[in-house]
Amino acid sequence: MSRARFTPARVLTAIAAAGATVGLAYLARTWYRYGRVHRRPADPLLDRYMPAFVVAERHDVRVAAPADVTYAAALALDLRRSGLVQAIFRARERMLGAHDAAPERPRAFLEELRDIGWGVLEEEPGRVLVMGAITQPWLADVTFRSLPPAAFAAFSEPGYVKIVWTFVVEPRGPSASILRTETRVATTDTGAHRRFRRYWMVFSAGIILIRHRALSLIKADAERTHSARVQPLSSSAP
Repeated sequence: MSRARFTPARVLTAIAAAGATVGLAYLARTWYRYGRVHRRPADPLLDRYMPAFVVAERHDVRVAAPADVTYAAALALDLRRSGLVQAIFRARERMLGAHDAAPERPRAFLEELRDIGWGVLEEEPGRVLVMGAITQPWLADVTFRSLPPAAFAAFSEPGYVKIVWTFVVEPRGPSASILRTETRVATTDTGAHRRFRRYWMVFSAGIILIRHRALSLIKADAERTHSARVQPLSSSAP
């Protein structure tokens, strides 16, 4: 009985087939779970702007830095310094046929979001930031529109999605904190519901990767800043 030969071509074919299977399984799972959001304990802050939604993603990370340092790092985050995030942005642009964007200068993520149309719905300095926008993300050259808090909560014009997301920092002693981020999406009619479902099925993996990358960058920045502040104090001690 002859033994199968594991040639490089066969190995690559097997890897490609496994990757395709995993990818299809992810797409099917995402399609099925869309709109089936498991309710978490009530969040009065987010529920004020979006009590019902079709998608909710929540992530958190423990940071070895005080809450104020972590919050400042979140506001100063420059996502475009990440090669992974840049690659995800470029992949979306190519898949949807977006026009080539002019090179972006390095700047804080919050500043960039405000420049492209996102608005601050609520802020508790040093602890909570809530941002929201009205958009049609399935368009190639996507645009965002901000609204005052009350108008955002009441917005129901057909053909759009509403997105709200937060940074929340919770103190965990003098030198530690928890950073949480949650994103919720609501659709305004059945047409937008169908369009966003197709969009989410294809692009959700990249969006979630960006969330994880953002948290890791903020964690690293906050811990580096805190360490730099503590080190001189330690070295000056008798």
